[in-house]
Amino acid sequence: MREGRVLKAFGGYFFVYDFESKEVYRCKIRGKLKNEGSDVITGDLVKFDLLDDGSGVVEERLERKNSLFRPVIANIDQVIITFAIVEPDLDFKLLDRLLVLAEIADLEVTICINKVELSSLEVAREQLLPYQKIGYRVIYTSAKEGIGLDDLVEALKDNVSVFAGPSGVGKSSLLNAIQAGLELKVGEISQRIKRGKHTTRHVELLSLDTGGWVADTPGFSSLDLSFITAEGLQYFFPELIDYLSQCKFNPCSHSHEPQCAVKEAVEKEEITAERYQNYLKFLAEIENKKKSW
Repeated sequence: MREGRVLKAFGGYFFVYDFESKEVYRCKIRGKLKNEGSDVITGDLVKFDLLDDGSGVVEERLERKNSLFRPVIANIDQVIITFAIVEPDLDFKLLDRLLVLAEIADLEVTICINKVELSSLEVAREQLLPYQKIGYRVIYTSAKEGIGLDDLVEALKDNVSVFAGPSGVGKSSLLNAIQAGLELKVGEISQRIKRGKHTTRHVELLSLDTGGWVADTPGFSSLDLSFITAEGLQYFFPELIDYLSQCKFNPCSHSHEPQCAVKEAVEKEEITAERYQNYLKFLAEIENKKKSW
């Protein structure tokens, strides 16, 4: 039996890259897998057999090391969270939401700020400095002018990576710029709502000449965090971790309690006020959603 990786699922078929032959085969799923409830998604490692007509049948899905639910993809090494500095404007609340989801999945993170040709690079660096201080890697790119593409290639090399971010920030344009021959469809910004139009319709892993795989994914503008507990949210903001044991009350929500070390750190500007405010907004979302159940 052969082993491979699912590169995409489309039209009821699963396109599987064979590790030995380095060929891609169009496969169906064995009925018993469906009956067992073993879903197969992009990124899954599978065992499959070839049929006489050159197509294949997936017989087994191997154990996943991780998975994301939006985009739906498995066995990822890192996420490249991509935003434009303008057109559309950088949405820090959405950035923090995506960072929380990456922390939950225990993924390495690179923040990619694209379209820097449309704004001051110095301003962009100043805006993202708090994230670098937290420990996130930030790279600045322009698909149009070729700025920072070497940094992006280095980040992607020999990894299985997923691009995540809203529509219109240039994810497909960046991939077209670093990998010849992709010719991914690129959309334009709506002048009415100042957001991008969806150009990627399904999740697909693409092979890079420099080594590794990368997923171009459908864009999105909001993500639900209600599956996280109110008590658990604090652990997905890395800059809060060192202060949690110093609060007077345990548990502490870091919202209204007196003698809260997190709130004191915000006042001392050891934790950025903007990130803290987004923490409070996410906390309120989670608590309100639980009350409605």
